[in-house]
Amino acid sequence: MERLFANQQVFHISCFRCSHCNSRLSLGTYASLRGNIYCKPHFNQLFKAKGNYDEGFGHKPHKELWVSKTENEDTSSH
Repeated sequence: MERLFANQQVFHISCFRCSHCNSRLSLGTYASLRGNIYCKPHFNQLFKAKGNYDEGFGHKPHKELWVSKTENEDTSSH
C-alpha cells in the first residue's frame, strides 16, 4: 500500500479524504485546520460561510471564549 505524509500524520492514499465531502485529496489539493483535512474548495467555503476559522468550521468563536473567561475571573475576585 502506498502512504502519504500530510498534516503531521500518515495516511493511506485512498484514505486521504476531505472531512466535509469525502472526496479524495492529494498533497496539492488539501488544506487543514485543527487536525481536520479539507479539499480547498470546501475549506474556502466553510471559511466564507461565517468569515472566520471558528464558526464556519463548527467551533465556538474566540469572542465567546474571551467573554466567559473574563466573567469567570470577575466572579472569582469577589
